Amino acid sequence: MKCLIPNIGSTSFKYRVLDMPEEKVLAQGRVERIGQPGGECADYPAAIRKCLAEIAGPGKPLASLSEIGAVGFKAVHAGPLNDSQIVDDRFLAAMEEFTFLTPAHNPPYIAAMRAFRQELPGVPLVAVLETSPYRHMDEAATTYAVPYEWRRDFGIRRYGFHGASHRSASERTRALLGGSDIRHISCHLGGSSSVAAFRNGVAVETSFGASPQSGLPQNNRVGDIDAFAVLHMMKKLGLDADEMAELLGSKSGLAGVSGTSGDVRDMAEAAAAGNHTAQLALDLFVRSIRHYVGAFMLELGGLDAITFSGGIGENSIEIRAGVLKDLAAFGIELDENRNKTIKGEGPISTDKSAVKILVVPANEEIIVARETAEVASRAQSPTLSVNSTEGMGHPRAVVS
Repeated sequence: MKCLIPNIGSTSFKYRVLDMPEEKVLAQGRVERIGQPGGECADYPAAIRKCLAEIAGPGKPLASLSEIGAVGFKAVHAGPLNDSQIVDDRFLAAMEEFTFLTPAHNPPYIAAMRAFRQELPGVPLVAVLETSPYRHMDEAATTYAVPYEWRRDFGIRRYGFHGASHRSASERTRALLGGSDIRHISCHLGGSSSVAAFRNGVAVETSFGASPQSGLPQNNRVGDIDAFAVLHMMKKLGLDADEMAELLGSKSGLAGVSGTSGDVRDMAEAAAAGNHTAQLALDLFVRSIRHYVGAFMLELGGLDAITFSGGIGENSIEIRAGVLKDLAAFGIELDENRNKTIKGEGPISTDKSAVKILVVPANEEIIVARETAEVASRAQSPTLSVNSTEGMGHPRAVVS
């Protein structure tokens, strides 16, 4: 089955076409500055038509659009609908319901899904939820200490995100270490960052909560904060809920503290020039990662591997060194030379380190393509429900 996998951004998207199950990449590309001055495309429908024109036709990777068997999306948040499933009206309504919690993510995905529906009528659209790996976490790990009716009636609970990246890291780590019985902490560090814990390939903890605004401090999103501090500042500043959401979701995080762009490279440059708040932002970022690594190591009852993925995790020598500083007592020993010279995938722990430390570049598209092919195949079987927990509650859907 040939699967088109678009990765949607607020003003851009990149895409791959993969032949499954061989996982062969047939085409890839990107469309930038959608709806922006100087951009090639005025809106998502125009951008999608451009994408389709580039991949199908004489002399192109696909002879015609009829070869596309399914389109798979790395969808972010649909609340309790967190199994991989066919995109239908019910699913889109669920995404709309949780848009306030994911204002930078859900709207462009909803727009893209609707545009693909129009451009490729009859082709199955599959949503692979970023919340999916965490749906079988212990109830105590996903419940907030608020009236239980919030969870039961409104879906307010910890969900977790970056599922495709963490699943990819978990799968690759078990392959590299040659086993499945592995206690693993995955650090996805980039413009958006999170930490997740896996036991035997199954997610047991995540730093994210009900929204991607939680957990680690993000590029320009707040991360964890005392709820009453937010309420206090709403009163002080005279802000309503939407105004505070905008402040926390786009003007906070590392950028808010540092006064720079929130990019680790910019902060490091500013800190080297003596900028105190830039250094403070870097310090609190590292401290937050270490906080979750320590908590998850306790939850796992020990640790066999820790991995770094994402733009920061794969490239920042200093952040990795800061996170792993002085952890030899826990069997975590960083090889400074390997850390400085690593390019791409590989180990950065010492040979005697009890815990293996690895850089593992994320391969989210493969995870999405696998789930997309499976769900689309199930959609062709009249005996299986593809939009139910029962239909996708088997180990292949849960275990990364």
